Amino acid sequence: MNEVLEFFTTLFLVIYYWLEAIVLTFIPAGLRGKSVAGETVLVTGAGSGIGRLLSKKFAALGGRLVLWDINEAGNEETAEQVKALGATVKTYTVDLSSRDSIYKAAQQVKTDIGEVDILINNAGIVTGKKFLDCSDHMIQKTFEVNTIAHFWTCKAFLPGMMERNHGHVVNIASSAGLIGVNGLADYCASKFGAVGFDESLRLELSMQGKTGVHTTVVCPYFISTGMFEGAKTRFPSILPIIKPEDAASRITDAVVCNQHILMIPRVVYIFVLLKGVMPTKVSALLAKYFGASNSMDDFKGRAARKLD
Repeated sequence: MNEVLEFFTTLFLVIYYWLEAIVLTFIPAGLRGKSVAGETVLVTGAGSGIGRLLSKKFAALGGRLVLWDINEAGNEETAEQVKALGATVKTYTVDLSSRDSIYKAAQQVKTDIGEVDILINNAGIVTGKKFLDCSDHMIQKTFEVNTIAHFWTCKAFLPGMMERNHGHVVNIASSAGLIGVNGLADYCASKFGAVGFDESLRLELSMQGKTGVHTTVVCPYFISTGMFEGAKTRFPSILPIIKPEDAASRITDAVVCNQHILMIPRVVYIFVLLKGVMPTKVSALLAKYFGASNSMDDFKGRAARKLD
């Protein structure tokens, strides 16, 4: 009898959650989003690009900003822009490839400010080289910044969120963390790891009844911040290079709405769905046709130079 009841309860909830997701799709974030005013928001990689834009977005929403970056000058520049929006801000120079640096900075944040409410794991690097052209150091650094750092930041700040049953962890991954790309073996693997970490973490929190602690994983296509300078797309009307401001707005909306997974642009959802049902030869053929297989041929980037 209990098994029958469990089956119908599960079936009812499946239908309910499907309908809920459909309805929420048509409700603007401004109407259903949570308030982050007064929340302490920590952004890694805040010294440039999406990290800087997200810092300004959350400042405009009334958040208190904590900015982490290895680039002290860039981080301070972001801080000045955040202050101009009327927000309070504190900066820390942190090497996200170093566990000791992360833990030391995290302890200082708790001493200076207190617990963090929203943790945005944004810092990332890319080499843009073929696998056999990547040095061991470059491969290791990619994983340390793009994946392993998430473990250390969450170890530092998640206990406080769980104790209060209040908080949000945001992991900026990539569409390359869902679908492999030629010339990005180390980057793809690191972002696949970030996606898997987020999903597992979300399930852990759910099973422990921490309904007030949320996670969001963000999987965008190439964003024109300079990080993927030279990367190209064959059909920009279908799979465009994303404007940084558009990406930051979509990410902010996803966070305030407690959206679990965000893929940018929306066509990425279709590609991921097709990947699960198509033969691998068909996937490879379509990747070549849409230009994904040679999208990195003219890659220049900016982060690659820092790793050489």
